[in-house]
Amino acid sequence: MKQTLRFSLVSGCVFLAISWGAMVYAEIFPTEGPPGTTVTISGEGFGDFRNTQNNRVEFQGVSALIQSWESDFILVKVPLKARSGAVIVMNGEQKRDVGTFTLQAVKITKVNPSTAEAGSLVMIEGEYFGNTAGSRDPNTMFGVNQVLINGIRAEVRRWRPTKIEVQIPANALTGDVEVRLASSDPLPDGSCCAPVDYAVSNTMLLTVVPPIAFDPQYGPVGSKVVLSGQSFGETAPKDGRVFFGGKLASIAQWTDRTIVVHLPLNAESGSLVLRRDGHDRTVGSFDVVATQVDDFFPKRGPIGTLVVIKGKHFGIHSEGGETAYAFDFQAGNNGVEIGGVPAVIHRWLDDQIDVWVPFSAQSGPIVVIRGGGIPNADGTCCERKEVVKHVAGEFTVVRPTIHDYSPKEGGLDEVVTITGSGFGEFLKIAEATRLTLHHQAHSWQNYRLGEDVSRTEVLINGLAVQVMSWSDTEIQARIPRRQAFGIGTPEGFELDWMEGTLIVKRGSWDMLESGDCCTPKKWITIVGGPFKILRRGLPDMDYWNETGRAQ
Repeated sequence: MKQTLRFSLVSGCVFLAISWGAMVYAEIFPTEGPPGTTVTISGEGFGDFRNTQNNRVEFQGVSALIQSWESDFILVKVPLKARSGAVIVMNGEQKRDVGTFTLQAVKITKVNPSTAEAGSLVMIEGEYFGNTAGSRDPNTMFGVNQVLINGIRAEVRRWRPTKIEVQIPANALTGDVEVRLASSDPLPDGSCCAPVDYAVSNTMLLTVVPPIAFDPQYGPVGSKVVLSGQSFGETAPKDGRVFFGGKLASIAQWTDRTIVVHLPLNAESGSLVLRRDGHDRTVGSFDVVATQVDDFFPKRGPIGTLVVIKGKHFGIHSEGGETAYAFDFQAGNNGVEIGGVPAVIHRWLDDQIDVWVPFSAQSGPIVVIRGGGIPNADGTCCERKEVVKHVAGEFTVVRPTIHDYSPKEGGLDEVVTITGSGFGEFLKIAEATRLTLHHQAHSWQNYRLGEDVSRTEVLINGLAVQVMSWSDTEIQARIPRRQAFGIGTPEGFELDWMEGTLIVKRGSWDMLESGDCCTPKKWITIVGGPFKILRRGLPDMDYWNETGRAQ
């Protein structure tokens, strides 16, 4: 049927007049966009859909993929090779100009940040990215919009017409960022679908830097902080520096993959910044925390007493060295004093410190000490070193005293009760004579074991005896058997150790003047008085003759 066509174009609207005099309205939306844009054509008189050869939509002569066709509604995808110009709807021999579409090129205007670590998020700003990245299935026939970083596909987190947020792949390197819009074009016969191709944006450079991890992320002054990454350089460059909240830290070690620093006395919470080769890089945020002592117990006791100190942010005891480990056996002036005398550290946690009252301890304040320093201008240690002291409270050192013991003589396996004060608690741990043996073992050094001598013991006539019970005011011990049978020593054999002295001993150590642990174990001795072991409780002598054995 022959038809005449008149149209008036206003905002993509076309009025169609056909030969039978009907005025037909048509509108396309949107009127501009990149390839792959979904365009809606609404109006009247489009007719019924028969097949992809009879029913077609062309953008300036290039066929588009039809997604939906109704007599008043058509949904199509802008083809990859479309050009700006007229949009034509065809149904058999009928052709209708339904509006004008302006093809826009996908464009990147900004990549923020322009320098980032692998694994971090980057925002790509620009124009005509489209409303969505499309299907998440990479094998879909319609293709998937992509963002490539130096040729490696990035994971899309959010996709908007003017902004795309992506995560930089772990294996990405410095290179160009580009946005690729997947095509959805028909085959020559109009059916779905031609092989996927892409409309590619302009490119912008993204500098991908190796990630840097650091640990810990908070701590008190003097804390060892380890930066781990790659390509730091085998030695610190001339301008190599590390800053905490703008304050210079002392550098203990610098290798290609590890930097070890100590938190300076004047450090402030804020950005941890690495400076090298003329560039400052913010690695993360570090929180400088203050050590806090809440309480300790017991409040009194003899030497060798285990004192437990509770609090927060004590840090790590042995972190004064240059290794990348949390323990390197260098305390860096960290410690505890009791009455001005350094205590022996048994255990040091971030919220609890256990110490042994040293042999030379005096009554006075318990003080938790954190060591730190101010580095030289070049980052080396140190312009000066100081300590920060936190007072926990007063501790009273008591001396054990024996008031009485009973009986003064007894047979084998009988129990002696010792009364007094200041005995403290019985220590139920086995320990080497020298506390530093594990240091040598860790360093693969040869060492010699010493005697394992208890720090809480009762001796009767020169030999340690079995302790049945031990409290601060009373000790019960079993009379030994060995003396009744004789004692062998390197100097000879002693037949009679039945009479002697009852004593109570309590031991501890002192720290060395260097601050290292420890002097040999030392004891205080409390003499109870004379004691006689009676030959009571020995086996019946008949046991040893033939008659006794026969019975």
